[in-house]
Amino acid sequence: MKKRLLLLTIASISLACKKNIEKDPSKPEVKQETIKEKHIPEALSKVIEAHGGIKKWNKAQTLAYKFKGETHTTDLHSRKALVKANDYALGYDGKEVWIQQQDSTAFKKDPAFYYHLFFYFYAMPFVLADDGIIYNDADSMVYEGVSYPGIKISYNTGVGVSPEDNYFVYYHPETYQMAWLGYTVTYFSKETSSKVKMIRYNDWHNVDGFVLPKSITWYKKDTTDGVLKVTEKVVSFTEAKVSEAAMEQGFYNKQSN
Repeated sequence: MKKRLLLLTIASISLACKKNIEKDPSKPEVKQETIKEKHIPEALSKVIEAHGGIKKWNKAQTLAYKFKGETHTTDLHSRKALVKANDYALGYDGKEVWIQQQDSTAFKKDPAFYYHLFFYFYAMPFVLADDGIIYNDADSMVYEGVSYPGIKISYNTGVGVSPEDNYFVYYHPETYQMAWLGYTVTYFSKETSSKVKMIRYNDWHNVDGFVLPKSITWYKKDTTDGVLKVTEKVVSFTEAKVSEAAMEQGFYNKQSN
């Protein structure tokens, strides 16, 4: 009987010591977190990494910048948006697109098409890691003697307002920095298009740890020789900021009069 009690006592002490070792209050408890990573092609992962990395981007909450007299602010998780100018404001509150303007001539574009238009151009290549994307290889493009590998981006049915859109990302073969974007516009026709517009990304700078464009320039193919040539369409972005803080509640709602 005494021997049995001795064995039970030793077992109890051993168990208590094991628990104390596992939960030593003098050492901080390390929580094992499982981060679900999306399936992104290796080449695109390297492109995104060259611009700041997807993990850092996923921690960010708010992106803001200015261009052409407008201030654009987007919630990177919900994709709520607000575009403000002197005589109009429009946005997406998570449920619907809204617009307010001083008169009917202040804003002549389609608000539903416009509110995220430049966000997608500006937030390249990070938006190419969104849900519902289909990735395929694209033929390389050659410009001024450099061959830029390509990735084709398409969307599953029902993703976004224009799932028929296609994007073509071309990156530098050594630095993996994004160099060109080809894209189609299907919002109005709702049909796939073979007409690819081209934007050159060659004016980058650091914005809160991310490599984002200071400006983007549109190119078009010459009708005689098919060579890409620069156009006068250039969009410059200023006062850019990426923050892990969200905007206050109601920021993206329709403004009260």
